[in-house]
Amino acid sequence: MSGSEKTNQGTRTRSFKRVLLKLSGEALLGTKEFGIDQDVLSRYAGEIKAVVDAKIELALVIGGGNIFRGVDNKTTGMTRAHADYMGMLATMINAMALQDALEHVGIYTRLQSALNMDEIAEPFIRRRAKRHLEKGRVVIFGAGTGNPYFTTDTAAALRALEIDADVLIKGTRVNGVFSADPEKDSDAERYETIHGDEVIRKDLRVMDMTAFTLCRDSQMDIIVFDMNEKGSLKRVVLGEQVGTYIHWDEAEQS
Repeated sequence: MSGSEKTNQGTRTRSFKRVLLKLSGEALLGTKEFGIDQDVLSRYAGEIKAVVDAKIELALVIGGGNIFRGVDNKTTGMTRAHADYMGMLATMINAMALQDALEHVGIYTRLQSALNMDEIAEPFIRRRAKRHLEKGRVVIFGAGTGNPYFTTDTAAALRALEIDADVLIKGTRVNGVFSADPEKDSDAERYETIHGDEVIRKDLRVMDMTAFTLCRDSQMDIIVFDMNEKGSLKRVVLGEQVGTYIHWDEAEQS
């Protein structure tokens, strides 16, 4: 991706024991206009397997935008709450697809849903989720928070806090947070490390404000990186400087 590097204070040197990975539903599109690209799904499964093989505990939240965009209900005349529930079902379709792909490469998984779907998923139970992680299983959280008006970004922040994750990592199409959209502005500068308050001041739109506020109030650090770069997920969780590291350390605030 084009764009120059922006110098910031702070470095990251430690690896993580337990992480929550947030993926957008659109990430599964690949070259398709809608639905799921099996090649992308298989590639992501391989990236996640490398992390599991490194003995890192991994949980996942995935969106449903490749199937249904609840936030676009204004153009369809649909009520927001109704549309959001439909979006939650879309996340379950993606979660099930990802679960199947992971199990095909030998990873033990558990799918937990914020909505009751006993035939296909466990209910979300915090202590059970943590126990699954301790046993080396990948836990996939579906159906968002189970409530309308909340995005899967908020679900990711909430679940990361509930399972005591060391960090929330967000896989995107670009390698970090930029001063402008790098897909539209070739002069956009990438932040290597940035304080969360600066993200808010500059309106950099890392995730929705509800999710970001949850992270700020609980001092949950966030890493944004390019999920499509081979090996980047493993490098992130092992502590290498990949993407943008968003922190809340006042001593490092620029």
